[in-house]
Amino acid sequence: MNQDAVFAAEKAIRIDLAACYRLVALYGWDDLIFTHISARLPGPDHQFLINPYGLMFEEITASSLVKIGLDGKPVGESKYPVNPAGFTIHSAVHEVRDDAGCVMHLHTADGTAVSTSKERLLPLNQTAQLVLPDLAYHDYEGVALDHDERPRLQRDLGSKNLMLLHNHGTLAVGRTCAEAFLRMYFLERACTMQVRTRMLGDITMDHPTAPDVIEKNAKLAMSGGMSQLAEQLVWPALLRKLDRTDPSFRT
Repeated sequence: MNQDAVFAAEKAIRIDLAACYRLVALYGWDDLIFTHISARLPGPDHQFLINPYGLMFEEITASSLVKIGLDGKPVGESKYPVNPAGFTIHSAVHEVRDDAGCVMHLHTADGTAVSTSKERLLPLNQTAQLVLPDLAYHDYEGVALDHDERPRLQRDLGSKNLMLLHNHGTLAVGRTCAEAFLRMYFLERACTMQVRTRMLGDITMDHPTAPDVIEKNAKLAMSGGMSQLAEQLVWPALLRKLDRTDPSFRT
């Protein structure tokens, strides 16, 4: 890949990642300046982009994103630091998953509630049934500052693209920002649906789905259509939405 192509590829990834941050803020999934989303850059060095620590997600732009290596050190000049817990989690995934073009981690109220529940995520509805076949779990080890946790994160995630971090939050992996965002949308939606169902009261009143229907939905979920759905239909619509409200993410 020549230098012009490398520059163009990085610019496109920066715009998509900045859009991802703005969308998280738009959907109310942000947590002040905390949590993080990363996107890997082309090339053999496993460099990736992550948020400038200290900016609200609604402020993040393509040019403000910080480029770092697997050693956690910025590549080039940046006036912003990087969240050290963010580096631990994201470097763990990018180190071993070549298909992880984008990694999202959130602390939403409903996602964290379900990650804390002994029930975990249940197949209570269609959305959950489409999420569960691709969902992993990881036990809580404290604020993710210890790099020794990375092998356990890698082991627990395996080849799955979604994770509930017990007592902590949610995580999604995608080949692109579009794919990671759509996976996270479904996971967060499933968690919210479960929380609201539980608010109705008596667990015995849950209306069960037939096992063969759950199996059918599981096969559909793993059929490989997520990328096409995300990139060709959902992501262009989301970018149009952002452009209507505040296109400054592109700068």
